[in-house]
Amino acid sequence: MTEFDARGRAAQSNRAGRFETLQRDSIDDGWGREAPSVLRTHVRLERPRSVISYNRSPDLPFDRAINPYRGCEHGCVYCFARPSHAYLGLSPGLDFESRLIARPEAPQILERELAVKSYKVATLALGTNTDPYQALEKTHGITRRILQVLQACQHPVAIVTKGALIERDIDILKDMATRNLVRVGISVTTMDPKLSRLMEPRAPSPARRLQTIERLANAGIPVRIMASPMIPALSDHDLEAILEAGRDAGAAHASWIMLRLPREVSELFQEWLGTHYPDRASRILARLREMHGGALYDAAWGKRMRGEGPYAEMVAKRFAIAVRRLGLKTQGAALRTDLFRAPVLPGAQMSLL
Repeated sequence: MTEFDARGRAAQSNRAGRFETLQRDSIDDGWGREAPSVLRTHVRLERPRSVISYNRSPDLPFDRAINPYRGCEHGCVYCFARPSHAYLGLSPGLDFESRLIARPEAPQILERELAVKSYKVATLALGTNTDPYQALEKTHGITRRILQVLQACQHPVAIVTKGALIERDIDILKDMATRNLVRVGISVTTMDPKLSRLMEPRAPSPARRLQTIERLANAGIPVRIMASPMIPALSDHDLEAILEAGRDAGAAHASWIMLRLPREVSELFQEWLGTHYPDRASRILARLREMHGGALYDAAWGKRMRGEGPYAEMVAKRFAIAVRRLGLKTQGAALRTDLFRAPVLPGAQMSLL
């Protein structure tokens, strides 16, 4: 098995996903060790049958989403979406950060789905699994074309990102904001640039994300500062500082989520801790177990986002006190759905109304 030089990546390994029967690893066979190959990003294209995915989770404020890309080059070690790469026969580890999939026909497929007579409009979430403004978007432009489809038919959209590339689309977002058709959430995990670089190696720095909030807010686009995820005994002390910096940059709303370690993310995060913060690992993991009944993660609805127990309650109280002091809101006005006009596909009969 080829060994990779994974500098600039967060995952420490490339373990096979849970559906694979075999594991591969690098070993020294005594014949001399070759220099590790540089781990480069590879992209392949996918043509999905549909692009809108639906959910019924009571933990989420939306029931539908679209993701232009699979995998994410931002490479956040804590990303809850990593296990989704296992469905592709790829590793949730380094593969998730380096073997990416783009869906260039997503805008056209979305347009067809919105044109179906039975479609019922509701806010569409963009970037709920992987970031729609990761570096890949600069080359493929799928997210921008999706926004153009939504803008044309006046469909509400909620965007979550760390990517500064969203600033490129301010022209579209500003226009949609004038009709209350868009809101944006920018996530900031820590104010420490060193820690950010270690656990989010290819995402913009915290300072750069705050600058993005400022530029969006100055354009009249409603922005939420998302203190997510809060990592106990590592980044949670930054909660108030993140909220205040977000408010100062122009965010009007705020939210937070506790660290989640579903499936393969648990082992990957523990490996990362062992490499970068071995002195804090036991304390961090102990706090997580306190919040999940002795386990590192509990996927039960109503518990998975914030945990339970005294520590989780303390962080929740800190958040509540901070947002009151800073004048931030936790709930925003619902986006408009009454302006929606289904797209007219080529060859379809146009409405006389």
